[in-house]
Amino acid sequence: MSVSYSKRKTGIAFVGCGYVADLYIATLENWPDTLSLKGVFDIREDRAKAFCDHYDINRYQTFEEILADPEVEIVVNLTNPHAHYATTKAALNAGKHVYTEKPIALDLKEARELVDLAAARGLQIVSAPSSVLGEAAQTMLTAVRDQILGKPQLVYAELDDGMIHRIGYERWVTESGAQWPAEDEFRTGCTLEHAGYVLTWLVAMFGPVRRVVSFAHCLETDKGPKTPPDYTTPDFSCACLEFDGGVVARMTNSIIAPHDHRFRIHCEHGHISVEETWDFVSPVRATPIPSTVWRRTLLRYGLWDGSWSVPRTQKRKIKTTRRGYSMDFSLGIADMANATSCCGNCCHARAAEARDGRGSRRAESGAWRGSGRQHVSARAEVA
Repeated sequence: MSVSYSKRKTGIAFVGCGYVADLYIATLENWPDTLSLKGVFDIREDRAKAFCDHYDINRYQTFEEILADPEVEIVVNLTNPHAHYATTKAALNAGKHVYTEKPIALDLKEARELVDLAAARGLQIVSAPSSVLGEAAQTMLTAVRDQILGKPQLVYAELDDGMIHRIGYERWVTESGAQWPAEDEFRTGCTLEHAGYVLTWLVAMFGPVRRVVSFAHCLETDKGPKTPPDYTTPDFSCACLEFDGGVVARMTNSIIAPHDHRFRIHCEHGHISVEETWDFVSPVRATPIPSTVWRRTLLRYGLWDGSWSVPRTQKRKIKTTRRGYSMDFSLGIADMANATSCCGNCCHARAAEARDGRGSRRAESGAWRGSGRQHVSARAEVA
């Protein structure tokens, strides 16, 4: 992907100063000529004060102040998931473009309502994550389109994060002092929180999803002191997705199995893989089928698998947080700002993906409520 970003700075404001806000502000430095943070707001005064004092930025006293500020073009919705819908709707009704943390809403009907509202008002609405715009995803996308190992047939996408509740999340604190929101994360669930990281890649590469067959279950009902009341949200889900073009994918989410974020596309003549989908600069490898005895022998003894590194489609140094993965959280906002500066319809992370990719996530995590087979529509345009 090669994008020429507008030199006009776009004014943005954060609504929500929790854990993820530190990750966004740390990567704003990647876009000094594109984004201008006008200020932030949080309903918790102590959290807003701590965040603004630490980063020396403007603090809005009310959400309405942001909506009334003509210098704010994009509202960045970083509130807790249960507040995403109401916050985004208010911003759209005030004439602001919205970039929202995932999920766009907790209810599919509400998500569709927000997308339709944005379209009716001539506004942009985009949902995180923006990893599909990163170097690893774009390199893999090019490799798939060029069919470097033939036609793609099957995809294995893993998003296992290990037993989060047993690895000391109590110590996960940001620079400004925000703790990881364990109760919210457990209540929302790993599928709605994380499936978008690979669903965006899948839809970008293979187009509309025709059918989803899924299963989900809550395996560990006790997540410690931060376990939500009446906790039944699945901590494991597995979905098989059938795309219009014939490709089939299996996607797994859990906070039970050991960490595994591999993304593997099995093609006619081998497979293309990424070891870590959360790493924007993760190398993309192409591994041909070991078609000779000599190659299979080398592979059996772990000597050589015949793979090579796929040339990168872009090379961009990015600043990230001190902890965690190399992720440019502000990339999606910058792309959106470029779209709103140029024309209303050229954003690479289109609103349709924000809505319908989330539909696939709901189809996967919703299997535990009843039917495990659902027909869905997931359409996106990602350049």
